[in-house]
Amino acid sequence: MDRHLAFISLPAHGHVTPTLPVVAELARRGWRISYATGEQFGREVEKAGATLVRTATPAPAAPPPTVTGPPALASFLRRIVTDARTSLPVLAAHFRTDPPRAVCYDATSLAGRILAAETGAADVALLPTFATNERSSPFAHAGAPPPEILAVVREMADLAAAHGVELQRGVGMLAPASLNVVFVPREFQPGADTFDDRFRFVGPSPGTREHDRVWAPPDEPVLFVSLGTAFNDRPEFFRTCLEAFADRGPVAIAVGQHVGVDDLGVVPGNIDIRPWFPQPAVLRHAAAFVSHAGMGSTMEALYYGVPLVCVPQMLEQEANAGRVAELGLGVRLDAAGITAADLRTAVDAVTTDAAMRTALDRMRTAVRGAGGAEAAADAIEAHLAT
Repeated sequence: MDRHLAFISLPAHGHVTPTLPVVAELARRGWRISYATGEQFGREVEKAGATLVRTATPAPAAPPPTVTGPPALASFLRRIVTDARTSLPVLAAHFRTDPPRAVCYDATSLAGRILAAETGAADVALLPTFATNERSSPFAHAGAPPPEILAVVREMADLAAAHGVELQRGVGMLAPASLNVVFVPREFQPGADTFDDRFRFVGPSPGTREHDRVWAPPDEPVLFVSLGTAFNDRPEFFRTCLEAFADRGPVAIAVGQHVGVDDLGVVPGNIDIRPWFPQPAVLRHAAAFVSHAGMGSTMEALYYGVPLVCVPQMLEQEANAGRVAELGLGVRLDAAGITAADLRTAVDAVTTDAAMRTALDRMRTAVRGAGGAEAAADAIEAHLAT
């Protein structure tokens, strides 16, 4: 039987990047992989050993700095619906004559879930964040969804039903797949004891990014600051960081594509500001990480044993930051009204706390021991063998 797999993902770094080491491992084992996502990820997909199936879904626009909470989540869910509407005709045409053994889809991809059902292929959900099941969700405390979110969820359900797929809901947004590959270790997952063998907690895999040499580290540990690739249009936050960390040792600040150095005023000589840094390379030499607490960034920090100062910008990041604080791996700050003194105090705390250092060492062992890309490939192959 043809060793063909489909990978489906929204065109966003936090969703594509965790999957690429798995793609590379499966390709190394002789699988032929078609990866459907936006063309901006074509180079990375092909470098991992897959063939790009270009979808028409546009890259996410940066939300205004003031748009968080339910409006931001509703906007994200609408992107899922838009992605499904634009991607499904492309996927149907491509895979009709070349069906895959399994559809490995980002857990938020409605298009991937529908393709798996329509082709009869094995369904494998890829989770770049916390898992949810019928009994447990780290987002359950958020309460009943507001009307704008319920409206998009109904639209998702109607679109799925039009393709013969029923979206049965537990406490999470969508029901689990037959196999769910989770890119966090079990030790970091809330309610881990409620998850059965459908879930494989494999942790992160830096992959080839770990060996990126485009950044030369300073002679002493660096403080790293980044708000990720989505909610990063925050010039006022970065100006506060300049005030907080002037003359305090080397600092690397990734401001993203929307904030320029000219927006920030005078930059102290100890601070290196760029749109982007090779994150694993920096974290290998970091004393602390001031982060939005996206799960990809959180996992990479823990992979290298770097304490976190979490400044979450939206619901998922709030859950991640809460777990970091709960496990003693860092601290959480409120993005609203944050001051330079708040940042200095938090960085001093996470870099001098002996108990936190012990917790970080323990979690680093768990993250690296979860198996990463090899464990994910093993789980997918074992699932297909049953």
